[in-house]
Amino acid sequence: MYEQNGTTPPRTAARQDAIEISDFVYAATGARVRRLTLPDGTHWFPAVDVCKNLGYAHVGSTLRNIADAANFDSVESVLQRHTLGVPAGREWRRDMNVVNLKGLILMVNACTKPEAQPFKLWVSQVIATIQQEGSYSLEPAPVQSAPAGRTAYVMPEQVVDAIVRLEERAARTNDVLGQILDSQRVMTDVLRDVAASLRAPSAAASTPTPAELLATWRTKNLVVTEDVHAVAALLAPALTRGEARYGVAEIAARTGLPHERVHDCLRMLLKRGCVRQRGCTSDGSPVYALP
Repeated sequence: MYEQNGTTPPRTAARQDAIEISDFVYAATGARVRRLTLPDGTHWFPAVDVCKNLGYAHVGSTLRNIADAANFDSVESVLQRHTLGVPAGREWRRDMNVVNLKGLILMVNACTKPEAQPFKLWVSQVIATIQQEGSYSLEPAPVQSAPAGRTAYVMPEQVVDAIVRLEERAARTNDVLGQILDSQRVMTDVLRDVAASLRAPSAAASTPTPAELLATWRTKNLVVTEDVHAVAALLAPALTRGEARYGVAEIAARTGLPHERVHDCLRMLLKRGCVRQRGCTSDGSPVYALP
């Protein structure tokens, strides 16, 4: 008995699937479904997994109405035919309903998910070909990568198309998840900056001089590098008068720092609560003020 666990089951001389079963099921259901492969080569799949990935809400009624009784059974009954025990792990239970490959295909053909459409079209083509020509067979692959004495087959175009579309969808989903995580990190930084600003002491009643302002920042270890100090020294006089209106390009020109470094210095001053941005000028230059 073989339990699917991300690896390829060992082949026996008596049985070889023309299409790799993992790819076949993935193309049909849109998911990597758990399975039991028995010594006689038959495959059984947890009905709850199949129903979940095909959009069926109730397992029992789905099996009764779509997959006839010959195509589903409990794990214990299936394994007893080969005097096998229930495999450990992966939430296998004795009373779990499992469906064989025929039952799975019946359930796929009855589902309405658009992801199953390419596979369903291929099944209809197979049936039409058999009706017209009396048989259906896969073409042998031009490059024989199977073990000696075996034949590798070309996967049907519709099955390949289904797999490619599903993999592309999975890639897009991963990209979206990555963007969500990035947004969460940005939001965390923003909230941290807001909290730091709220914890910052209130400004003194009298307006400090530029030198006093720089000294205050330096005392609190807020200006930690010469580059940051250079940017702070440029902003300080205007800040003590009310606000500083400098774009990154102007600050870079006055301090001799690269644009990227100026941006980092401004972000440091904002993050440490030394200054705050309260809008932009008509030409897009940021307007900075004391907190």
